[in-house]
Amino acid sequence: MQGLSCGTSRIVGCRFSVYPMADNFVEIIKGALEEVNTAKVWMKTDDVSTCVRGRSEHVFDVTKAIFTNAAKTGVHVVFNGTFSIGCPGDSDGDTYMSEDDVRLNEEKVQQERVEVATQFSLYPLNNPDYMQIIADQVAVADGHGTFTKGVHYASRLDGDVNNVFRTLEEAFYNAAQTDERSHVTMTAAVSANSPSTKDK
Repeated sequence: MQGLSCGTSRIVGCRFSVYPMADNFVEIIKGALEEVNTAKVWMKTDDVSTCVRGRSEHVFDVTKAIFTNAAKTGVHVVFNGTFSIGCPGDSDGDTYMSEDDVRLNEEKVQQERVEVATQFSLYPLNNPDYMQIIADQVAVADGHGTFTKGVHYASRLDGDVNNVFRTLEEAFYNAAQTDERSHVTMTAAVSANSPSTKDK
């Protein structure tokens, strides 16, 4: 059946929610969205979450920009997202795969300095070498200087938002390159401006 086999497209998607811990959360979220150029991705928001799909670099560009724009307000903000590539039957929005690799939000976001704490989990699905793939990407994070420690069911990253998202993107990309037909998912919870003492 067609729905049980992966297509040839390597479209990347992320379903995420952003949670500003403030009474004016609607204003913060709308303001963050208005500042982001989403011309190179397919994006749809419902009453629970937002889905962004397209080329990997543009999906990470847009998600990082939305979170950073919300976090730069100084309010405690949490991003909770699931990234995916190789999902069986994923074909809608393929027209965005022809976009070039120029990131529309990168230059502006690189100017922001937001410290974040992150927990991420990588899932190379149906791959018998999944533990080695995960270990390799933890080593990548360590090389970036963002890896803090392993925690139950996740790895912790700390540092500047740009460096942390670069680590997440590289880990996700590397895992996806292990097999051209692989289905890889990655969950990420990113927190900025938390009033709680960091527990490292």
